[in-house]
Amino acid sequence: MASAKHIDSEAQLAGAATATASTATATPPLTDASELIDFICASPLLPSCGLTRSQVEEKVGQWADLGDQVITNLGMPPRQQLEPKDKRRIFQYYIPVFFWCQRQLQQHRAAAATESSTAPPPLVLGISAPQGCGKTTLCEQLEALFGYTGAAAAAISVDDFYHTRAGQQEVSAAHPGNPLLQMRGNAGSHDMQLGTDTLRALKGATAPGSSVPIPRYDKSAHSGMGDRADPSSWPRVEGPLQVVLFEGWMLGFAPVGDSEAAAVDPALLPVNTFLRGYEAAWDSFVDAWLVVRVAQPDYAYRWRLQAEQAMRASGRPAMSDEQVAAFVDRFMPAYRCYLPGLYTRGPTTAAPGRLLVVEVDEGREPLAVQPRPIM
Repeated sequence: MASAKHIDSEAQLAGAATATASTATATPPLTDASELIDFICASPLLPSCGLTRSQVEEKVGQWADLGDQVITNLGMPPRQQLEPKDKRRIFQYYIPVFFWCQRQLQQHRAAAATESSTAPPPLVLGISAPQGCGKTTLCEQLEALFGYTGAAAAAISVDDFYHTRAGQQEVSAAHPGNPLLQMRGNAGSHDMQLGTDTLRALKGATAPGSSVPIPRYDKSAHSGMGDRADPSSWPRVEGPLQVVLFEGWMLGFAPVGDSEAAAVDPALLPVNTFLRGYEAAWDSFVDAWLVVRVAQPDYAYRWRLQAEQAMRASGRPAMSDEQVAAFVDRFMPAYRCYLPGLYTRGPTTAAPGRLLVVEVDEGREPLAVQPRPIM
């Protein structure tokens, strides 16, 4: 495991970057501390992440170090050569969110230390975000940054816990003609016990030598219908863990009344019934929440199209535009039904001081004006 090597002086920071930035760049090259501080402090996320200019100034070397680590992870050019959107993504989005998550970990461990002398369980951070908004990349970078700063982390997804192909066929057969339950995706298509068992095992991975297998799902199996990967191929994470990142498009959704669900789409009724079991089975494990909010769930159509077009351009199999539309259609009723509650009341188990909401635009960048805190 790597350890962070922080650069704390302006002279060291300036010397760490070469002066090859183009004068045509729309943003500063970020080659000295004052430029970097001003750029970071232009982030609309600083207030909601609990960060101040003085804190940025005090730790500017750490910001530079962590940002450069993300740049390396993503295979990008050096800091001064980055595209403006990538500078914003790293220094005004990813790193502020990481510092918020890091503070959640510190508070979690401090609270656990007052209750027991044994090793504290890992912080479970729930990340609820629509498909295509960049949550997987964000989650990967948070996991990498925690590891880089000495806190072992593991990442899991609701997608890891889909039913086997046989199990999904049983769900489909029990709801013939319901377009929301003929394939994986919505509430009801997950093996709830597998998720519960995995989360419980990860929470218990506090001792050196502990090891937890992480389920994997093969979405390409059975001509794209999918199936659980063979357990012999599942990766294992080694303890002691300090952080578990749990992400999913529907994580934290709260069920509504049957009449409200039916008003959105009658096919949602059984989905809504299934959803009632998720809070106790999964959400109850979550200690803190990050919600990535969007103004229009329809963004998912464009984002999925972009992903499939990129796959096609690289020579990999990809869905047609019509198939993309049909795929995303299956999720729209749930978005329309449950996102309003998520955005106004927070995830099912959210608590004051344990929730961060970040709103992004169609370009996946944080809005200049962020939503007011929910709680």
